[in-house]
Amino acid sequence: MKINSYYLKARLFPTALTSIPTLILYNKFIAPIYSEKLEGIYDVLPAITNVTFSAAIIFLLVQINRFLSKEIFQRLYFKDEIYMPTTNMLLKSNNEIESSVKQNIETKIKDKFNIILLNSPEEFGDELRARKLIVAAVSQIRNVLRENAMLLQHNIEYGFFRNLIGGSFLALLLSIAIVLFSNSICDFSLKNLGWILVLIYSLPILLSKVIINRYGHYYAKILYEQFLTL
Repeated sequence: MKINSYYLKARLFPTALTSIPTLILYNKFIAPIYSEKLEGIYDVLPAITNVTFSAAIIFLLVQINRFLSKEIFQRLYFKDEIYMPTTNMLLKSNNEIESSVKQNIETKIKDKFNIILLNSPEEFGDELRARKLIVAAVSQIRNVLRENAMLLQHNIEYGFFRNLIGGSFLALLLSIAIVLFSNSICDFSLKNLGWILVLIYSLPILLSKVIINRYGHYYAKILYEQFLTL
């Protein structure tokens, strides 16, 4: 797998920030069991095993966080791409983009991709079809702007916060598990840490709609600005 800047900053970094509860649970409750069993074989083997498993956990969490962020939060707020800012902005009923600029974007979409967006009466009669046509056009725009540095930076920022929110959902559940487990073993220091993590990971979830919408709009504006410069 190629480790590019998007993977590093938008997937790995948010996973590292939200992996703390998982690693605490692993090192507190699972690693000691393996360490005791492996200790009689080689002294260094438990340490190597812990490092290997921790790295594997981080890699697994990258995939889980991405899945959760797309399938729960992005689908909840945007219904995949149908209601994303990139789609909403090109609707005739939306006034975020000035009408003449929007017309220039539509003309360029027609010339470059042979996709004709619906006019106002057609959109009013079948808004879902209008949205689907815009989604298809946006997909083509992303392809031609794949190497655009400015768009990549905003894509990384959006991906970072989206995956941070997805990771925070899992981290919150595991933080609650830490509180419960620490109660059962009477470890009050661990319990306090668990409550702190619960508070930390609750914030991105509570603010998830605002964050995703804000960075989604930033990305959409840059996407169309850069498309018009081609």
